[in-house]
Amino acid sequence: MKIDSSFAGTPLKDYTTTVTWRAAMNYAAAVNDANPVYFDDDGGKTVIAPPMFAVALTWPISERIREYIDDKNFPVDIIKTQVHYTEHLAFHRPMRAGDMLTIKGRIAAIMSHRAGTVVVIRFNAIDQYGQAVFTEHIGGLMRGVECTGYSRGKEDLPLVPQLSSKGNAKWEKVIHIDRMRPFVYDGCTNIHFPIHTSVGFARMVGLPDIILQGTATLAFAARELTDNEAESNPQRLKELSCRFTGMVVPPADIRVLLLHREDHDSKANLFFEVQGKEGRVLSNGYARISG
Repeated sequence: MKIDSSFAGTPLKDYTTTVTWRAAMNYAAAVNDANPVYFDDDGGKTVIAPPMFAVALTWPISERIREYIDDKNFPVDIIKTQVHYTEHLAFHRPMRAGDMLTIKGRIAAIMSHRAGTVVVIRFNAIDQYGQAVFTEHIGGLMRGVECTGYSRGKEDLPLVPQLSSKGNAKWEKVIHIDRMRPFVYDGCTNIHFPIHTSVGFARMVGLPDIILQGTATLAFAARELTDNEAESNPQRLKELSCRFTGMVVPPADIRVLLLHREDHDSKANLFFEVQGKEGRVLSNGYARISG
């Protein structure tokens, strides 16, 4: 199978959705994040959604991407070869119950990779007042798919700082992932894919067993970074990104490690990774928090 890089820039059909308090709270519950800002509405306080809730809002598009790609010539058969490869989120303001969002998407980049082709989709979430809420870049690795033409769009992707040297971790947190966690995450987020909840399907496609959702692993990391580096204030988390490099087969322990922190006048750059039993499951982790 092949894909021509000229499809970079292809628009997606708009998707509209409304943030509900129940869906936002359920996402926090899915990753055992008991931060009161997600739950405590006593006295009329306005609860906010966890930053990673953004991936649940865009999932209906990703799940039915064939219906949203606005070009009948796009080779949709390549979609069945993809694995979630990279994730980048920029948070412009907190998501709140009642927000009516329009999510505008397009294929941002198509790049050759030694294992196939990386296709990056950009989602911009805009509220009912025309204000930006979050921007997501999802990278899918199309395994065995040839990229024809030169790579396009890389220069328009977010520029993420790189860790120059790796020393001892500043801290680490061990999190136990029980056997039911993929089912809880599936049910609480409405992010459905059978490799996470069907043992038969997972083994049919060559996996050893069901695996934890990659966005769940990233959400656990975001929880720890927020609690330990941003004084449990998720509104200080402005940017979050990673590359998915391994599987978590529950039950298992994962370790979130803060590798380095760079402080600047009004922000801090955090470099992190998540390790599993057999090595890194999440690499090139980066987060930016405001001062």
